[in-house]
Amino acid sequence: MEFRHLGNSGLIISEIAYGNWITHGSQVEEDTAASCVRAALDAGVTTFDTADVYAQGKAEEVMGRALKGERRDGLEIFSKVYWPMGPGRNDKGLSRKHIIRGCEDSLRRIGTDYLDLYQAHRFDYTTPLEETMRAFEDLVRQGKALYIGVSEWRAEEIERALKIADEMGFDRIVSSQPQYNMIWRVIESEVVPLSEREGIGQIVWSPIAGGILTGKYKPGQELPPGSRASDPKSEKFLADKVSDQTLLERVQQLEPLAAEAGLTLSQLSVAWVLQNPNVSAAIIGASRPEQVESNVQAAGVKLDAGLMARIDEVLGDSIERDPALTRSPENIRG
Repeated sequence: MEFRHLGNSGLIISEIAYGNWITHGSQVEEDTAASCVRAALDAGVTTFDTADVYAQGKAEEVMGRALKGERRDGLEIFSKVYWPMGPGRNDKGLSRKHIIRGCEDSLRRIGTDYLDLYQAHRFDYTTPLEETMRAFEDLVRQGKALYIGVSEWRAEEIERALKIADEMGFDRIVSSQPQYNMIWRVIESEVVPLSEREGIGQIVWSPIAGGILTGKYKPGQELPPGSRASDPKSEKFLADKVSDQTLLERVQQLEPLAAEAGLTLSQLSVAWVLQNPNVSAAIIGASRPEQVESNVQAAGVKLDAGLMARIDEVLGDSIERDPALTRSPENIRG
């Protein structure tokens, strides 16, 4: 395993992080989830990412039980707050009430007394950003969160938060957690340049595009049984991609490039995001421990400029670059 600083903070994390969106508490049984976490630990992964909304709290509970008995100081545990966790008007968003209560609930479910990183899961347009930033600052002062980050925020939103932090003497945002992979590069034109200037590191999710970049979805063929795209719980996240025959054909053309590099296509995809120096970690998920064991082998892999250029040539206009595609709900608390 290789390790990197989280942005310009002093926190060092494994460049492969393990995340349990969709899988834990939902798609896979708990013993399998625990085996995946064990495989990650055995491979040297120390960074684990979850969120309160994943399986409505169950994912945090499963993660906590899977990590129980591990030396807490040897781990970096991340969670997030924003999405609805109940029927009430204040059970969602980034109000002070929801952030403070959300953190306390996450700590209880995970079974820890602090989070290494607590993240705003989306931007809340209905709450004053000063209120949100002060609530996070209070958690830092109380020792319940050591660092603060955001997920799927636009560059201008991050910039506003940094300005407030500087003006009010608060701890600054140290991380951004966006979707980022070979075909989804919407952060490159605005979020990454801002982050490089301000010392913010990317913790990217979906480096294999929900399985699209594994090559298992073949053009003109039925969806593989048991795949994420065929699961009613997750198919909505992939429907547009698995129906894009041009994209699927181009992904198949990446297979020989991966083979030339001595990698599987999944490993190439994870290694690709780690070539970006602003990326602090790539989050991998898994429904089987063998997937973890395979994808962690992308750690430390260096891809030459020629290979990176050939990847771009193959994918062509299947690459999405529009920064406006990073969106948060306009009125989550309405």
